[in-house]
Amino acid sequence: MKKRWKVTGRALLVLSLIVGVFLIYIQFSYRQKYDVPQTGIVASRDSAVIARGEYLVMGVGHCWNCHAPDGETNLQTGSRIGMSGGLPFKLPFGTVYSANITSDTLTGIGGYSDEMLARTLRYSVRHDNTALIPFMAYNGMSDADIRAVISYLRTIKPIRNQVPKTHLNMAGKIVARFVLKPVVADPPAPKAITRDTSIAYGKYLATAVGNCVSCHTNRDKNTGAFVGSKFAGGYQMKSKTGVFVTPNLTPDPKTGVIASWKPSDFVRRFRAGAVRPHTPMPWKSFQSLSENDLKALYYFLHSLEPVNNNQVNP
Repeated sequence: MKKRWKVTGRALLVLSLIVGVFLIYIQFSYRQKYDVPQTGIVASRDSAVIARGEYLVMGVGHCWNCHAPDGETNLQTGSRIGMSGGLPFKLPFGTVYSANITSDTLTGIGGYSDEMLARTLRYSVRHDNTALIPFMAYNGMSDADIRAVISYLRTIKPIRNQVPKTHLNMAGKIVARFVLKPVVADPPAPKAITRDTSIAYGKYLATAVGNCVSCHTNRDKNTGAFVGSKFAGGYQMKSKTGVFVTPNLTPDPKTGVIASWKPSDFVRRFRAGAVRPHTPMPWKSFQSLSENDLKALYYFLHSLEPVNNNQVNP
């Protein structure tokens, strides 16, 4: 019996040493750096380019919902000013804070080059070449639209606001060491895209700019990976009044919420804005979409394979 306990004790000691060495290794190596291609994207002072950037940032891209101080907490009534960051996202593996994306040179993006900002949007890497947690799904955005976004951000009034650094627990550091990597768009992002009412442009808006696919597809809560048919809904989101379940946007005649709608119905619904209190849908942003963009989204969603997936909010 004593011999057995002695062997067990040695095994536990060896295991503890292995775990200890592994954790030390993680602590000193989790900030992996990656080389990603240069984009060659340079900001413009052209008023039309800046206007396009404002439309993307404040509208379909809804960047202010995470980067404005009251954006996330007041999706429907937020002031849409500032974008000085600092909004905390508490995750199982740590706390992430939205960045200050005003032009302040000390605490915002004023000290970063156009290329640094473009690489962040294109590949989800920081200015120091470490990988970001991929909250932003703009990797497939066209070069022209990334240029427009950066051009608009350069015009935003600087606000000095030192955002806390991301805090990762050990689980988060393990994820950063072995899981987080630069994101490469598949298919490759276009140089530019024709803005019309086509299915192709609707798909671009829904997947590369508006990120409709991320909320209207069921996902694994731990990994964020899609576990259901895209756009078929079912993803559960917490709100002030409980849990919101995203609806099925495929044209299934029985369970698709927009299956029987005409393009005019779709446009009218967006113009109406929020009708459900505390909905996590950023209606205030999406209300500003042009009629043609809304029609493109409608035609794309109606081109999808119908999926029978009944999703009803409690």
